[in-house]
Amino acid sequence: MATAPGDGLSADEAVRAMLLFMPRVAARLKRTPVPEQLRSANLAPRHLSMLSYLLFDGPMPVSRLAERLEVAPTTVSLMVSDLSRQGVVERKADPADRRRTIVTITEEPETRAAIEGWLANGAAAWRSAFEPLAPAERALFVRTIEAYENGASGSPRRSAPTAPRPGSAGGRGPGTR
Repeated sequence: MATAPGDGLSADEAVRAMLLFMPRVAARLKRTPVPEQLRSANLAPRHLSMLSYLLFDGPMPVSRLAERLEVAPTTVSLMVSDLSRQGVVERKADPADRRRTIVTITEEPETRAAIEGWLANGAAAWRSAFEPLAPAERALFVRTIEAYENGASGSPRRSAPTAPRPGSAGGRGPGTR
C-alpha cells in the first residue's frame, strides 16, 4: 500500500499495511549477503546489532554492549570471544581500569571495510527514509517500531528508550567519515 505524504490511515488500514509490508522487509534483509571476508564467522542478527553499536558508537565495555543488546554480560562475552577468535572484534584492557574490557571492531582494514560495507546499504536506506522527516517524526517512528517489537515479542514495555539519543553517534558510521 503506497501512501502520499499527508495521507491519513485508520488504525486498521495501518495494521493491514504493516502486516503485509513487514514480511517483505524481513525477507529482503535475510537476502542481504554477508561479505566474503565475514562468511566464515557465521554471523547471526545479534552479531549484526553488536557490530552496529561498535561501528556507530565506537569501542565500549562488555557491560555497556550487554545493556544495549538487552542480554546478559556473559552472553556478550561469549559473542566477543567467538568474534575475536575469528578476527572480527578485539578486546583491550581499559587503560583507566585494567579490570574492564573494551570491545572494538578489528583494526584489520579488510575486515573493518567489509563490516562498514555490509552495514552501509541499510544505513543509507534509513538515512534516505528519515531525511524528509522532522526530528520529532523520526523519534516517533523509532518509538513506534520499538513498541511493535516489544508487543510482538510479548515483552513488557521498556521504561527507557533503547534508541540512541540524537547526536549520540557523533555522525560516525557507514557512509559518514
